[in-house]
Amino acid sequence: MSRCLLPSALPLAALLVTACSSNPGVADTPAAPLQTQAAAGLYVSNGKLVDANGVPFIFQGINFPHAWYAGKWSAAMGQMKARNANSVRMVLATGCRWTKTEYNVINDMISAARTNKLVLVLEVHDTTGYGEQAGACTLAHAANYWVGMKNSLVGHEKHVIINIGNEPYGNVNTAAWTADTKAAIRTLRSAGLRHTIMVDAPNWGQDWSGTMRTNAAGVFTADPLRNTIFSVHMYGVYTTASSVNAYISAFVNAKLPLVVGEFANTFQGSSVAYGTVMSDSKARVNGYMAWSWSGNSGVDAPLDLVNNFNPSSPTTWGSLLFKDLTTAKPSTLF
Repeated sequence: MSRCLLPSALPLAALLVTACSSNPGVADTPAAPLQTQAAAGLYVSNGKLVDANGVPFIFQGINFPHAWYAGKWSAAMGQMKARNANSVRMVLATGCRWTKTEYNVINDMISAARTNKLVLVLEVHDTTGYGEQAGACTLAHAANYWVGMKNSLVGHEKHVIINIGNEPYGNVNTAAWTADTKAAIRTLRSAGLRHTIMVDAPNWGQDWSGTMRTNAAGVFTADPLRNTIFSVHMYGVYTTASSVNAYISAFVNAKLPLVVGEFANTFQGSSVAYGTVMSDSKARVNGYMAWSWSGNSGVDAPLDLVNNFNPSSPTTWGSLLFKDLTTAKPSTLF
């Protein structure tokens, strides 16, 4: 998540036209998997992410900002589960922007997620806004971090997903996203990591340029295991039901897996079509993960789900989300 989600040179109306065409399309048709991933863990089948029992897994999860609040994730894991979340996306760091998340912390997170029956998405946040945000790291850097954490990850393919890098491009040079994402996927696979890989869209995650949407099939095919899921973040570009529907439809029509990896009910004064995000992502693709448990500040403070990390003090956004989480179902593997 970042505040710099929209290019200042374009009005919101123009962005909605660009991002939400009624006939967006996805180039090419993905090739069939080279081998089944059922034995390893979560895997993509027929355009959906399924668990090792072959049952589609629909995310109804929450993002947690570990990189900035390192001491709070352990208690929060159980608290999010108590709200019936079935997954959590943990913000990690490689050290190039924020303090490096070490392997022992990852080990503990994996153990806690398993205890709480949560699918765990681990993401590197240092890549946020690369090309536009000073100090942001490349996807290649993030991929090397994951290779370095291999010993903590192997053996947990049934309930751990590797989200290579958060919002890996801002609004500058987004055309490079495709080649860089393919290369990062190959780095992980060459190192022997067989987990489901999650890749975020450029344009601060919102893909208003359609870069991920257009190139998703080629990126999927670049994964020799065909086990990659795509993640779009829905904030100020997605203020209408039609804009949400159009983006989701592109992936449904292309038979490619999609999750809304971040969203909220509002963004810096604009209403987000959060109800459509929830309903459509659950019914048509692989669900959603809300931003975020707590710790947002300034103009982003309304994106907190609970006040001051207090699970008994939901915000307006939290009350809306927690009501929807009553329909969440854990992975059948737990």
